[in-house]
Amino acid sequence: MPTVIANPDANAPKSHSLIIGYALWIFGFMGAHRFYYGRQLSGILWFFTLGLLFIGWIVDLFLIPGMDRDADQRYKLGSVNYSVAWLLLTFVGIFGIHRFYQGKWITGLLYLFTGGLFLIGVLYDFCTLNEQIDTRNRS
Repeated sequence: MPTVIANPDANAPKSHSLIIGYALWIFGFMGAHRFYYGRQLSGILWFFTLGLLFIGWIVDLFLIPGMDRDADQRYKLGSVNYSVAWLLLTFVGIFGIHRFYQGKWITGLLYLFTGGLFLIGVLYDFCTLNEQIDTRNRS
C-alpha cells in the first residue's frame, strides 16, 4: 500500500487569505483582488478595463488559488496583517484607516483630511501596500 505524505507547507502560516481574495474578487472588475495578491500591473489594467471587459474577471475565479499560493511565498508574516490592511484600504482607504493600522499616523491624518490625498494616495497604496507591509514585517 502506498504511503501518503502530507504536504509540509499545508499547515504553514499564510500571509494572505483565500477567503479575502475571493471577497475582493467580487469587486475584481476594479482589480482589487489582483492588487491584494501583489499583481499591480494587471490590477491597473483591470481597473481601467473593468476586468478586461469582465472576461478576465471571470477567468480570475479559477486563478485566485495560484495567486494566493504565490503571495504566501512572496510576503513575510508579521505584526501587520495583510488581509486587515487590504480590507481597510479597499473600503475606507480615503480616510487613511489602513495607514493608522500600520502605525503611520502622520500620513493617516493627511489622508483623513485630504480624502486619501485626493485619491492619488489611495491608488499609490493599491500599488504598494503589500511592499509597505512586507518591509514593516521584516524589520
